[in-house]
Amino acid sequence: MKTVLASAVLCTLLTVAPSSVAVSATPPASTAQQGAASRVVVDSAGRVLATLDSRRAEFKANPAALNQFIKTEFTRSFDSDYAARLVLGVHGRNAAPADVADFAAAMADNLTARYGASLLDFNTKLQVKVKSETPLPGNRGVRVSTQMLRQGGAPIPVDYLLRNVNGQWKLFDVMVEGISYVQAFKNQFAAPLTQKSIRQVAADLRAGRMQAAPAPGKKAR
Repeated sequence: MKTVLASAVLCTLLTVAPSSVAVSATPPASTAQQGAASRVVVDSAGRVLATLDSRRAEFKANPAALNQFIKTEFTRSFDSDYAARLVLGVHGRNAAPADVADFAAAMADNLTARYGASLLDFNTKLQVKVKSETPLPGNRGVRVSTQMLRQGGAPIPVDYLLRNVNGQWKLFDVMVEGISYVQAFKNQFAAPLTQKSIRQVAADLRAGRMQAAPAPGKKAR
């Protein structure tokens, strides 16, 4: 379950890169209540999945190229520092921005190293259907509720949580089958962060002494 969740999270994190052009061999499914954030999700999902499909052989032969692709998409699509503060919870409230950024980078690098290759086995023939786009409480952004449609299988519910950062929609959480990326990793790092500093946990992630392996807990409502 942890491998499936982490692989799915890594792929869904990548499919929300800010882009105005859809590059998809398979046209996206029809959408409902499609606003700007929803269009970002649909357009970018098609582009990233098409890239994984067209460059699969290259990425298999050259893992460094795959890692660079993942790193580039993370940088473009993900509000990593904001998400990291949510993962850190109470431990990040008074943390220095540099420490939060270090933790965010270490977690992304660890996820990429551990699960990046699994993206090459991901079903790139999926279609993304937007079900709704609704505002989050407290003007925190929007939730784009989608289904990943696949041939021969039940739809996979995926919710994207995005916030507007300087006019650009950025992802900060994703829920795959009701399981929140932020909450899963918050559960995992809660105990280590009571014993070590943020910098020490980041160092453990980089050294491989600790792995970013989500502990799902309860499904989000």
